[in-house]
Amino acid sequence: MILPFDQMQEASRALAAPLFAGLAGDCEISFEFFPPKTEKMEDQLWDSVVTLAPLAPRFVSVTYGAGGTTRERTHNTVARIARETNIPAAAHLTCVEASKGEIADVANAYWEAGVRHIVALRGDAPGSDGKFVPHPDGYVSAAELVEGLRKLHPFEISVSAYPETHPEALSAASDIDFLKRKLDSGASRAITQFFFEPETFFRFRDAVAAAGVDAEIVPGIMPVSNFAAITRMSAMTGTAIPVWMEHLFEGLDDHPPARQLIAATIAAEMCRRLYAGGVRDFHFYTLNRAELSYAICHLLGKRPSGAAQEQAA
Repeated sequence: MILPFDQMQEASRALAAPLFAGLAGDCEISFEFFPPKTEKMEDQLWDSVVTLAPLAPRFVSVTYGAGGTTRERTHNTVARIARETNIPAAAHLTCVEASKGEIADVANAYWEAGVRHIVALRGDAPGSDGKFVPHPDGYVSAAELVEGLRKLHPFEISVSAYPETHPEALSAASDIDFLKRKLDSGASRAITQFFFEPETFFRFRDAVAAAGVDAEIVPGIMPVSNFAAITRMSAMTGTAIPVWMEHLFEGLDDHPPARQLIAATIAAEMCRRLYAGGVRDFHFYTLNRAELSYAICHLLGKRPSGAAQEQAA
């Protein structure tokens, strides 16, 4: 892809000046959390929400366990965010082990709680093989789920995208075709699975555009502070871990503060390179911790505004 002149200027400036100097703070951000299992974890989650709220995120989302295993906790967390802050809250919702009627009940409960944004996913089964088996009276795909949700309420709907291709997809082209189906069914945007090199996203963005998709594609950013954990997650999602990244974390198992610094450096540099390539929207997988995402946003020029300070009040 040939960059427009303004992006060429930006790319040149990113190389010629201190990497994060003078950024305008003109990017949009969003954050993802998972529902807490204990009171202590809930306190940590809420501390993270309060810390990140002044950055004025477009929305924050809360994940949904396989087979609806966190249904109640997800609902309670999303409802509390909607009730006690001014941050738009988005709830994840999957097709796994639920009938259309059950999904409608959950969606209606979200609507009644003031939630207007759903992240619609097919989801993976809770079994060890992770294979999805449709409920006899349920939706068979995320595209069908999007259609069903649109019939219930005028939700804003986000869906998933896979820069390195969904592990179950027949091919990269078929995966993009299915992404197009989800968007054509009524979704507003796609949020990508995490990845670790900006070129991965740029290649995917170009392929999606070439397939005629003009919807917003938001890169999902995973700051890595636990390399062993991210290795396991990457194996399940088909995400490639660069050799250089493994080398950077080598020898840091017993040095958590150093791992934090390395994690922030890697993720911030990738975001800076994405920004130089024209990306202005970022979705951060926080793992319920605020410090890494906050630091990266700060480097990108996102600073608390007067109005945003009230979002977690």
